[in-house]
Amino acid sequence: MSEDLLYQQDGAIVTLTLNLPEQRNPISDDIIEGLVAACDRMNGDRSVRVAILTANGSAFSAGGNVKRMAEGAEERRRRPVNTTSYYKRGIQRIPLAFEKLEVPIIAAVNGPAIGAGCDLTCMCDIRIAGQSARFAESFVKVGLVPGDGGAWLLQRVVGYSKAAEMALTGDPLTAEEALACGLVSRVVPDDELMATAVALAKRIAVNPPQAVRLTKRLLVEGRHSRLDTVLELSSAMQALAHATDDHREAANAFVEKRRPVFTGE
Repeated sequence: MSEDLLYQQDGAIVTLTLNLPEQRNPISDDIIEGLVAACDRMNGDRSVRVAILTANGSAFSAGGNVKRMAEGAEERRRRPVNTTSYYKRGIQRIPLAFEKLEVPIIAAVNGPAIGAGCDLTCMCDIRIAGQSARFAESFVKVGLVPGDGGAWLLQRVVGYSKAAEMALTGDPLTAEEALACGLVSRVVPDDELMATAVALAKRIAVNPPQAVRLTKRLLVEGRHSRLDTVLELSSAMQALAHATDDHREAANAFVEKRRPVFTGE
């Protein structure tokens, strides 16, 4: 994996860190490849129960590399079909990978999350912001549209009206404004951000890992499926959950008034 994205595991918790701080962590080609590979790796590793996504430096992510856009503007104007292919083979792979990610992922937003950086936080299940965080769906400011799925993602987080306001003005939100509209679930002092994210990750990781993965899948499906479809899927997943050793252990521990020990079986 490239040094643009760091993959670190501590027990059941994986921390993914965007690592281009001097450039304010733009979504580079290596970061795209790294995030897709990390999702595949976590899906195949049953020791992973939860993940955290954060960044080194003063910014979470500046989104697209505007300097590179300017350098290639003439080429993209002459061959727009190549741009379409570039997005499909590039940044659009990230939301598809996150959609298939089986473990919960927490965005610990340590600074500005701009454009594709804002959308990257929306791909996560939970968002926590440091006080210095800023959020902007700012594509319109550079004459572009959200090419990474932001038009789908953002309104499912904050609702259509707020998403439209953010996307059509491109104006940034402070961390407190993001909290008020539900873009993040809490705001903490910058120096407490990672400790807060890790504490939350541990609260998730103590639960039966199979049940956590199944619950996340239901939540993801519930964003766009009909109620009867989700009910049918819930019945099937509940049957799987009832058959796990961890469910039996949880029930026995409750009856015996002791702390359960979950193995993931």
